[in-house]
Amino acid sequence: NGGVFEALLGPEDAIISDALNHASIIDGIRLCKAKRYRYANNDMEDLEQCLIQAGDARHRLVVTDGVFSMDGIIANLPAICDLAEAHDALVMVDDSHAVGFMGRTGAGTPQHLGVDDRVQLYSGTFGKALGGASGGYIAGPEAIVGLLRQRARPYLFSNSVAPAIVGATIETLDLLGESSDLRDNLRNNAAYFRSGLAEAGFDLIPGEHPIIPVMIGDAARAQEFAADLMKHGIYVIAFSFPVVPRGQARIRTQMSAAHTREDLDRALA
Repeated sequence: NGGVFEALLGPEDAIISDALNHASIIDGIRLCKAKRYRYANNDMEDLEQCLIQAGDARHRLVVTDGVFSMDGIIANLPAICDLAEAHDALVMVDDSHAVGFMGRTGAGTPQHLGVDDRVQLYSGTFGKALGGASGGYIAGPEAIVGLLRQRARPYLFSNSVAPAIVGATIETLDLLGESSDLRDNLRNNAAYFRSGLAEAGFDLIPGEHPIIPVMIGDAARAQEFAADLMKHGIYVIAFSFPVVPRGQARIRTQMSAAHTREDLDRALA
């Protein structure tokens, strides 16, 4: 994300970005000279107003996370694509928290929501569901990817991804194409754990994603909660301001296809 926008867009262009996009998108936009617009999270009325304001730009690019990592909320991609097409804008999705398990074949939120042929640019990481330790990708039309190969400075002036990571990622993609068992297990684990947390009275953000934030509110209490769980061998991460809005501290739990029912019951206990 850090090298995409500066390489593709200039002062005559406009970027319209969701307010809760990942920090790497925000930093990449700051490096670009295009006009910047920000719309409230998943707010289609606000997005439309931004598109109208950017109407005189040469090119317009709407950028969103496929899944917002602090909340586990899925972007409203069908509506985003509708608005982008109505205003002659391109759509870019950072699908780091969805590729590998969301969608019929694990291709991510655009496939999950039936708009994979309406998104022009994808970015993502090898470091999450695809199992790699590092590395990432940009995918899109050949002409755009070719331009990025020539102009994206982080790509040009960085070392290549280790061959072992590339090989492991390719093997993971092959496994995903052969069976849905891991995706099905992850989906079932997320539903089971979410249901258990709700029955225990925890405050949850509604959703279906394997990222399940437990809302605590107070930052110090969230940190204490996470530390106490670690003493019992349960690893969660506490987030507070400025990563999330003040007063909305939380612990973020994340499901895995490798979790057993016994693992989940132990965490819920």
